[in-house]
This record gives sequence, structure tokens and C-alpha cells, in this order.
Amino acid sequence: MIKADLHIHTNYSGDSDITLDALIQRCHETGLGAIAVTDHGTAEGALKLATRELPFKLIIGEEIMSVEGEIIGLFLKETIPSGLTPEETIARIRAQGGVVYVPHPFDRYRSSAMQATALERIAAEIDVVEVFNSRTIPLQSLSPPEKFAKAHNKLCGAGSDSHSTSEIGRACVVMPDFDGRYEFLKSMAQAHIEGKRPSLFMYIKMLTRRTMRSLRRRRKPQQNTEA
Repeated sequence: MIKADLHIHTNYSGDSDITLDALIQRCHETGLGAIAVTDHGTAEGALKLATRELPFKLIIGEEIMSVEGEIIGLFLKETIPSGLTPEETIARIRAQGGVVYVPHPFDRYRSSAMQATALERIAAEIDVVEVFNSRTIPLQSLSPPEKFAKAHNKLCGAGSDSHSTSEIGRACVVMPDFDGRYEFLKSMAQAHIEGKRPSLFMYIKMLTRRTMRSLRRRRKPQQNTEA
């Protein structure tokens, strides 16, 4: 059995300060056996990481903003553009032989979260529903994603949604080891979820840090995201 964090952002996302080197070190410290790098709007960081010798399995992913909310593609080969319909986004994921993973569905405090109308329409095309996200605001119930996954017989996923190194591994699935897309889905059917939600204090701290990063990005020219 291995622990897999299925939702991690690096500095290729723009709103994360996790370098590739820091990511590798943190995964080693936390004992993660697999991770999915799912940067906003790009697979570039994950593809670059895939060229390195790694002590864990890497799933190349991307968190793609459709016109009705975010969808994560796993096991991708290249970046999928934002701004498409959910159906077209899914078609692009499938064209690469990828897995359709819906992050933080029903989240009332994220404008990027996919809501009921779109989710019900694309339910048949979803492979995995993220039922635990360690960045979900503490006052919010986790039951809607779980109920949706159960009602539609979907696999249940979890991820830290980390944007800083200390968050990596705060939520994960514990699953049999796997090799490739097919074995991943088979192993996910036997997985269970482990995770910690932040306290309200920690959530405010994360929100403040994110705001400060955003302000710094506006003041400085874009920098190289290497390592």
C-alpha cells in the first residue's frame, strides 16, 4: 500500500511557491509513494518533473478551468487549454488517454468549483470525485461530494491542493501500488482516504499567504520557474 496525494501545485501554477526541488524533498520527508502534479492551466511543471529520477510515482496532471468550473486531467501528455466547455475539456483528456478527476466539487467558497448543474450533466464521464480536499474551508460540510460519488458510483479521491510545501500530503488516498492508468483506477477502487482539514486559524493563514503572493506577483516581473 502507498500514500498518494492527487492534487499538488508547483510554482508553475503561478499561485504556488513550491519549487520542483522542494516538492521532491517534501515528498521524501512525508513518505508519499505517488503524487499528481496538477498545476493551473499547464502540464509543463509535471512534464519537467517527469524527466528527473524520482523516489515516488508521478502522475502528470493539470487543473483545467472550463467555462463551468475546474476539472483535473490525470495521466496527460500535454497541456489542455482553459476556457472550453466541460464536455470539450473531458474530450481533450480522453484523447490523451487520461483520467477525469473533479476537484473540490460543490465548494460554496470557490468560484472555480464545479456545481450541481454541470456535475449532473457530465456525471457519466467522471472517473474520480475528490471527496476530501485539505484546503476546504473548515466550516463547510464534506458530505455533498461524498453523496454525489456514491449516487453515481464514482471512485473517491483526495488531495492536499497544496500551494506551499508544508501542505503536501495533508490529504491522500492509501491504495495498492500501481503502474499506469488502468492499474491506478483498479487500485483506487480499493483505496481509503486519510486527511486533515486546517483549523480556521490555519485557513486564514493560508488565505493571507496566498493574498501576499498575489500582491508580490503583481509588483514583480514574471520570473523563471526552474527547479
